[in-house]
Amino acid sequence: MNPSLHWLCTTWILLLAWLVILVPSVEAAEPAFRPEVLHQMEAAVLKQIAATNLPGGVLWLEHGGSSFHKAFGRRSVWPVTEVMTEDTIFDAASLTKVLATTPSVMCLVESGRVSLDDPIERYFPEFLAARSNHITLRLMLTHTSGLPPGIELASHWAGYEAGIEKACGVKLATIPGTKFTYSDVNFILLGELVRRVSGYSLDEYSRRRIYQPLGMTDTGFRPDSELRGRVAPTERVGDSVFRGVVHDPTSRAMGGVAGHAGLFTTASDVARFCRMMLQKGSLDGHVIFKPATVDLMTGVQTPPGVTARRGLGWDIDSPYAGLRGAHFPLGSYGHTGWTGTSLWIDPYSQTFVVLLSNRNHPSEEGTTGGLRSQLSTLAAEALTDVDFSRFTNALPVLPQDPVLQPSRVRRSN
Repeated sequence: MNPSLHWLCTTWILLLAWLVILVPSVEAAEPAFRPEVLHQMEAAVLKQIAATNLPGGVLWLEHGGSSFHKAFGRRSVWPVTEVMTEDTIFDAASLTKVLATTPSVMCLVESGRVSLDDPIERYFPEFLAARSNHITLRLMLTHTSGLPPGIELASHWAGYEAGIEKACGVKLATIPGTKFTYSDVNFILLGELVRRVSGYSLDEYSRRRIYQPLGMTDTGFRPDSELRGRVAPTERVGDSVFRGVVHDPTSRAMGGVAGHAGLFTTASDVARFCRMMLQKGSLDGHVIFKPATVDLMTGVQTPPGVTARRGLGWDIDSPYAGLRGAHFPLGSYGHTGWTGTSLWIDPYSQTFVVLLSNRNHPSEEGTTGGLRSQLSTLAAEALTDVDFSRFTNALPVLPQDPVLQPSRVRRSN
């Protein structure tokens, strides 16, 4: 061998030997999810699609910075067939309550413009049933205000102002603070509260204060014609389907912007919101809430003696909380929507699971109730680095942030 070549080879061998000695070995990082459980989640969704319980959907699971997301089935089955895509925009239904109305109200609370213990008649003097009954914003946000589930539609009223008038005209169903009754009326009025206090309609306020800073570019009310092609249709009525028009009849009568329903969004946008919640109010340098505000929203806020445990807007442990599954601990939180949408967030394991679907397309016969619970159970079982037995008593009693106490709140109505 050429002496120069021999010397060069020897030098490289010695250099590689020194690198092996000096550079510490790096083990491959353990995957965040068990592949076999992810396959079970996929199979669970596909089974329900095959049973025509939903035409399709988008699943998003995220834990500790790792995510698994996938589109399944079809976006539309009538009048034409369209494949489901991950960027499909869904009618969020009652997810509006926690993705739009609750965070908007809490922005006003945090800025000192309203207090959670303000009586609602301070903002709605025309609300006769609220007088002398001490209905507070906190009771409305926890569905313990005593207001009925909804407002009547039989008289075929129409228009946003007519809807607010109807909401202010309801009679109490129960004594405020004594019983949990899930009520759209609470959030119809809270959405109007945002307008009366901020000067912006709910859709505009939530866009400016929440969605734009978070980069939720496909989230909003009344999607325009450019977005409508990606919107998943819902129920068929006669020769057409609702597409880009809210399915909820009360919100639709009010023009599509209401505090209880009307928001449209994508799975990736919901994931950004959930990520912000897990990071205690901040995402990518944008601060939406103080950490104490997130704790306040997601801690138990229902009055003593009420067995259903709710946060401000958020469900924790109520008859609607079956989507928590078998493993996520008490103290995690989430919400569902009539159209087949749901999200559940577990701050203890830093995990969230989102399912967006249009289960009521082309008819109301579809269902996602059992699937939601199954997916949450499997989502927890998919995590490779969490022992949920540690969280058997994970529901904290959270003190309120003194900044948000009624006596310390600055009002500028």
